[in-house]
Amino acid sequence: MTYIEGFIVAVPTANKEAYRKHASGAWPIFAEFGMQRLVEGWGDEVPDGKVTDFKGAVQAKPDETVLFSWCEYPSRKVRDDAGQKMIADPRMHEMGQMPFDGMRMVFGGFAPILDEGPGGKMGYADGYVLAVPTANKEAYREMAGKAAKVFMEHGATRVVEAWSDDVPEGKVTDFQRAVKAKNDEAIVFSWVEWPSKSIRDEGMKKTMEDERMQPDHDKMVFDGMRMIYGGFAPIVDEGEQAQASPRAVA
Repeated sequence: MTYIEGFIVAVPTANKEAYRKHASGAWPIFAEFGMQRLVEGWGDEVPDGKVTDFKGAVQAKPDETVLFSWCEYPSRKVRDDAGQKMIADPRMHEMGQMPFDGMRMVFGGFAPILDEGPGGKMGYADGYVLAVPTANKEAYREMAGKAAKVFMEHGATRVVEAWSDDVPEGKVTDFQRAVKAKNDEAIVFSWVEWPSKSIRDEGMKKTMEDERMQPDHDKMVFDGMRMIYGGFAPIVDEGEQAQASPRAVA
């Protein structure tokens, strides 16, 4: 089973290339320690929300862009061991200061509950973070599985839904605050991969118009008003997706 480490970061827009070089430069070390894929998604269509949004999640400033990023590992153990190795490796310290405010970075570990589609070369991703009542885990998985089929019928290549597993509270920002999670709720970190933005734009339009995607407000298993979402263009996509069985169960 795969394991996901998810991030939301606010980066000064002027530092885009510096950030890309920093992440790409770190990839060989990450891969050496067992990471199988690293994706850095630069904010492209990140709307303001009425209750929550990606910008608020990281207290983004007007001159900053939000990144939605993830790392894929073959297991949590590999991820945990890699984290310790990164802290101790002098090469990481030699890379210098990160080109963003790390105090506002949101991060955590997630176990996939659904991983559908073959993946492949990705040209665009839609990212989502939401809070789901823990008691509704199976209902959410079932709903997400139905939605994944619709996404892929309209051009998506992969849909991943990952359930919070190791999501710490932060001093300034964290996933819980990002979606105003309640004590009885878990965080879901999710994304949809598309071959290109043009395919995504057409496919998303068809998906939203599909009658199978029309919400039944009497049977909603989470509060959609607190879900944060946006479209992201990958500026780093290294490695290959970790192998997982469809609908992998956490």
